[in-house]
Amino acid sequence: MGLIVQKYGGSSVADAEGLKRVASRIVATKKAGHQVAVVVSAMGDTTDGLIELAEQVSPMPNGRELDMLLTAGERISMALLAMAIGNLGHEARSFTGSQAGVLTTSAHGKARIIDVKPGRIVEALNDGAIAIVAGFQGVNQDTNDVTTLGRGGSDTTAVALAAALEADVCEIYTDVDGVYTADPRIVPTARKLNSVTYEEMLELAASGAKVLHLRCVEYARRYDLPIHVRSSFSNLEGTWVVKDHPEGANMEQAIISGVAHDKSEAKITIVGVPDRTGVAARIFQTIADTDINIDMIVQNVSAASTGLTDISFTLPKSDGLEATTILKAIQGEIGFHSLQYDDQIGKLSLVGAGMRSHPGVTATFFACLAEAGLNIEMISTSEIRISVIVREIDLEKGVKAAHTAFNLDGEDEAIVYSGTGR
Repeated sequence: MGLIVQKYGGSSVADAEGLKRVASRIVATKKAGHQVAVVVSAMGDTTDGLIELAEQVSPMPNGRELDMLLTAGERISMALLAMAIGNLGHEARSFTGSQAGVLTTSAHGKARIIDVKPGRIVEALNDGAIAIVAGFQGVNQDTNDVTTLGRGGSDTTAVALAAALEADVCEIYTDVDGVYTADPRIVPTARKLNSVTYEEMLELAASGAKVLHLRCVEYARRYDLPIHVRSSFSNLEGTWVVKDHPEGANMEQAIISGVAHDKSEAKITIVGVPDRTGVAARIFQTIADTDINIDMIVQNVSAASTGLTDISFTLPKSDGLEATTILKAIQGEIGFHSLQYDDQIGKLSLVGAGMRSHPGVTATFFACLAEAGLNIEMISTSEIRISVIVREIDLEKGVKAAHTAFNLDGEDEAIVYSGTGR
């Protein structure tokens, strides 16, 4: 008898039929002799609908009240799922994030989990019930205000809960059969990976692969918790996210694990920055103080005649307005000339642990992009990743070119059961 935490995304519980299908899968796991805790997202596009409604009422909704509104989506799905399970003859108890003991920071809309104290969940499991937990939400430990974790927060809720419960595995159910070498909506011949390491999955998630959220993978790596990414629409084996590839895996052929892309970023260029000690630190500390995440950074060589340089960096489009506003507020202090904002960019990334020991990966990558007619605007690398910024309109063409150049195409067409990617 094991303890399994399962997470179901919005596409899996999009309607009544989906909820009943998920309930049947949960009950089957319970009948197999396991204790089961479930984390569930809001149904379908419920969250998007609530955001749109809020913006119709107020152009800039208050963060606290917006969080209060958005948590309603998961409350609806958790209660309905508990009812569906009850209809199958099994007891299920639903819990909000705060009732489940998910303690967070105070940043509304993008709070981080500090701790999980799952006393009520443990009690429910020990009573033989199935515990249903609302994903994406928690409670601030100081103010007791409801908070949300940002996009993909249900993944993080599930892994954090699994770690707190010392579960055997965290199963993340989505609308594709696992982690693929590229988004199968763009590259239908993308191949499903049997396994991927935490290190590789972190890079893929940070680079735009939407099947798992970055913070959830960070949590899993910290607690060495296996994640099984699979589809709620089939019974096929999915992709295991683990510390190391299983013994016998042919690592020689796994030079590249996948090609990821991201259309959610924008680029800010600070023009004419005085090239003196402490200026860059002041700029990025100002941005960090507002909890805005910076991705890629490029600083040009200072012009000898003027002592000025340009600094470019990428960040989420959703934070673009706030970032430009706070930078303009310190323009007089810093002394830069102007700001340029560009939200028509896309990030294309190549990820694979095998590139450590295979020279020529960078050359092949850049050559295939050049042949496809893509102009590279920024470059960033890690030991197992190469990322470039290109025009958003060229991004999908670049994904296909890189996927083919590194022989990642499979023979069969990947199945996308729902189309949302969650």
